[in-house]
Amino acid sequence: MRQIAVLPYRTIGNAVDAPIQILLITSRQSRRWVIPKGGLMKGIAPHAAASREAEEEAGVLGATCPVPLGSYRYRKQRNSGASVWADVDVYPFAVTDELATWDEQHQRERRWFSLADAAAAVDEEDLRALIRSFGAREFRAAASPARLLGVAVDTVASKTGVNAMFAWFQKLLPEQGNFFDLFEKQAATLVAGADALARLAQGGPGRAQHIREIAEREHDADDITREVLQTVRRSFLTPFDRSAITSLINTMDDAIDEMQQTANASDLYDVTEFEPEMIDMCAIIVDSARLTAEAIPLLRKIGDNGHRLHELTERLVRMEGHADEIHAAGLKRLFKADLKEPMHFFVRQEMFKRLERVVDRFEDLANEIDGLVIDHS
Repeated sequence: MRQIAVLPYRTIGNAVDAPIQILLITSRQSRRWVIPKGGLMKGIAPHAAASREAEEEAGVLGATCPVPLGSYRYRKQRNSGASVWADVDVYPFAVTDELATWDEQHQRERRWFSLADAAAAVDEEDLRALIRSFGAREFRAAASPARLLGVAVDTVASKTGVNAMFAWFQKLLPEQGNFFDLFEKQAATLVAGADALARLAQGGPGRAQHIREIAEREHDADDITREVLQTVRRSFLTPFDRSAITSLINTMDDAIDEMQQTANASDLYDVTEFEPEMIDMCAIIVDSARLTAEAIPLLRKIGDNGHRLHELTERLVRMEGHADEIHAAGLKRLFKADLKEPMHFFVRQEMFKRLERVVDRFEDLANEIDGLVIDHS
């Protein structure tokens, strides 16, 4: 049997390393902790069906990435008493709203868990591994960089991976700039901007607020980019090649710029309802930002984290390809439906183009990170 499910998550705070929480619900009969899941629905895409299960079983709304995180297997008990194996595809689900009432609220309990506690609460080993890999905290580098002045040579060597002689030489030179801190601040703007874009796509009364939020995050990104470029000019030592640093921060800035362009187009053309395919592309953008926020801190110890960084960038590239397919399918559907309303089609075409550019920038970012891994790991 094949089923679909969502992994509902939220972050606590705005920092790039903010803790992630997972929402679990109890099953109706055994009262085990599980994730919202159900069967495939005829005529509905798997991730869309999973979204419905999240609303009905857990009373949450959000952005469901159309690219599954992975899958797990469990024994499903039928009403007849027989049991069958069920393979469940799991889709990342960024929760944007918790409903006060929902269909199965009297049949289940819902509760937010930390990543570690959520993994410990579920019974299925494959699901436990999926939850643990979602935040991959064990792959994160230290929260703050080693400071080269006043630190023992062997400590610098152990933390940076450079040999002792080079670490000794570094101590005699001016201190490096705070590039990693700035990279992580920039990643946080991407997460906040993507979240606001997904909320904008879902509609509702907060439209103006979401557009303003994206604009504010774009301004923050400009300030961070400017600081990085100034730091590059005045720093004697840099963790990577200067051109690689500027290219990385500018690519991240381009991603939030494209989000703002999308929001501006929505405001200019008065697009208050996004097409289903646009909502899916926004969900891909949300997950791309989440993956970026996990990848950027790993650059602090790029040699140790090369394998995990490659896993993250590979998923970013795969999601961009899926977004292209969604884009093409959406345009084809609209073209057939809007032959009598060409302006409606042209406006939607522009919105699709803007969203595609956002996803493309995340693919560019994945390529930038891969290039750093190749050069430094």
